[in-house]
Amino acid sequence: MKNIKNQFPLILLIIYLLEFIVLAVKPYNRLIWCTENFFSLTIVTVLVIFYLKNIKFSNVAYSLIAIYLFCHTIGGHYSFARVPFEFVTELFNFERNNFDRMCHFMVGFFAYPAIEYYEKNQLIRGRGLAIFLVIAAIFGVAGVFEIVEWLYAEVAAPEAGNDFLGSQGDQWDAQKDILCDGMGAVFSCLLYSLINRRQNKNTIES
Repeated sequence: MKNIKNQFPLILLIIYLLEFIVLAVKPYNRLIWCTENFFSLTIVTVLVIFYLKNIKFSNVAYSLIAIYLFCHTIGGHYSFARVPFEFVTELFNFERNNFDRMCHFMVGFFAYPAIEYYEKNQLIRGRGLAIFLVIAAIFGVAGVFEIVEWLYAEVAAPEAGNDFLGSQGDQWDAQKDILCDGMGAVFSCLLYSLINRRQNKNTIES
């Protein structure tokens, strides 16, 4: 059991690579697939480099990141607006496919390893301040990413613009995506606080 716990990040990496290989076959749009998976592979590469440099996170943090990567890879294969998600749409009587919104919520999961890193290395005095800065950072990154998406769809790949943005006709899609990112960050910070409620990191050792 202990060995499995220690090898858990490697197990998640193997599962991700298998999913990546399977979903690389005949995606809906190869340009969208390349773009979406560029972001995923960049995240995975950074995490592997961190791990090799002994910058490691908890298995909870790796699990949250893996959930995001698994879903994002699915979105890259189908394009987010076309992911088979009808059962959820019909269950909640949504007017659109909200798979992309769910993935935006998962972007906020990165708040968990961020605050974990801050506390482990005692970089910020007080958990409350750390949570505020992490949530603000997620909102900021989400806003920048929406601008990048817009520029990419408008300038670099206009032929795949609508499919890449996945707005599905919603004029407030960008704002709602940013909100979902932030809500995911709030959820992650609450989860972190719940799991680590007995941990006191309010002071920085000199």
